[in-house]
Amino acid sequence: MKKVRIKNSQNEIPISKIVCVGRNYAEHAKELGNEVPEKPVIFLKPASALIQSGEKIVHPTFSKNMHHEVELVLLIGKAVKNANKSEAENAIIGYGVGLDMTLRDIQNELRKEGNPWTIAKCFDTSAVISDFILKSEYKLSLDEEISLAVNGQIRQKEKLNKMLFQPDEIVEYISSLMTLEEGDLVYTGTPAGVGKVEVGDRLLGKIEGIGELSTEVV
Repeated sequence: MKKVRIKNSQNEIPISKIVCVGRNYAEHAKELGNEVPEKPVIFLKPASALIQSGEKIVHPTFSKNMHHEVELVLLIGKAVKNANKSEAENAIIGYGVGLDMTLRDIQNELRKEGNPWTIAKCFDTSAVISDFILKSEYKLSLDEEISLAVNGQIRQKEKLNKMLFQPDEIVEYISSLMTLEEGDLVYTGTPAGVGKVEVGDRLLGKIEGIGELSTEVV
């Protein structure tokens, strides 16, 4: 069973499911030629896709265009269903930095055919995660900067306040569709600047005040 680590603690929390939000930054939606959504775009990743910072991303042989997407990740601490905003906020117990790796060529082919994105999003090592900082130890302001560097060059950099849907709104909406449970992770979407990575590339994702992750593509 996959687990996430908690900063300043020996605790590890087993992961149930990974719920992801697409197109949560207007400029990212536009760079991929998508409309800015009126409500969160939701998809899932299996827990088996998860790796920790320091572990390596394995580039699938069936894709020639894998993209990086750095994201704020929420750790859910208790079950919620049909939550209001206050209940949604209280269900979030921690924050981390995540990478949602996406096979863009596969995704584009699937979209043209009207098929789900599953193959493009759910491959092994497609979800990278940092250690989590508990909300009791850090108050999120949304003024934090999120960034992603590839081989030392910044590719993504934005303020979290540019998210179309904020964390409590995201959890509220997801809980109207499905029960969120203790140990669930919620990837909140990526800012503009996504791009291709190659075997040998080194990636460094950061969010001010929350932490960082590092990985390499093999």
